[in-house]
Amino acid sequence: MALSKLQLPADDSVLLLVTHSNLSTFAADIRVSQQTTVEALKDKLWRKTGTAVASMRLQLRDDTGAKIADLDDDAAPLAAYAPYNGYRIHVVDLDPSSLTSGGWLEDTSLVDKYKMSDEAYDKLDTNFRKFKEKMVPKNSPSEDKEKSIWRICAPKSRVKGIRFFECPQGHGAIVRPEKVKVGDFPERDPFEDDEI
Repeated sequence: MALSKLQLPADDSVLLLVTHSNLSTFAADIRVSQQTTVEALKDKLWRKTGTAVASMRLQLRDDTGAKIADLDDDAAPLAAYAPYNGYRIHVVDLDPSSLTSGGWLEDTSLVDKYKMSDEAYDKLDTNFRKFKEKMVPKNSPSEDKEKSIWRICAPKSRVKGIRFFECPQGHGAIVRPEKVKVGDFPERDPFEDDEI
């Protein structure tokens, strides 16, 4: 039997901000049903924060940051704590050896980085310097940075009858060298777009 528009239940979800005790730069907005149990909420927050469910204590805070309640009954629905839109769920990580403790997930200066000497880099079969020398010979007119345009994986593009690269449609770009940034960039969070 189909329900009419008048018989549909009202949306009981609430928009909450999530913060974490060990991650000062972490914050996420989530929309969650008030019928969700605290245990189910912890399970979903584990995927966002990395804090294990067994090591997680949740606090409900108002929009000023003042603590309203500890969400300590895992079987209780979120509605039992009467959250409002704009309130905050603060995740407290109780595990002293947690991945989130010590700040190393946020402070990249604490992480040892691999550094390669120029000599070792030059010994590689392929590297950016060799690529650049191959693509732009020394003393060529295209060495002028103001006029040169680099083709990075341009799909079936031809310049003066020469095809430089092939790649799938929508994956190529033509950029100037000064627009290229080289570095060790973090991977995209696979749960970034997930809604709770």
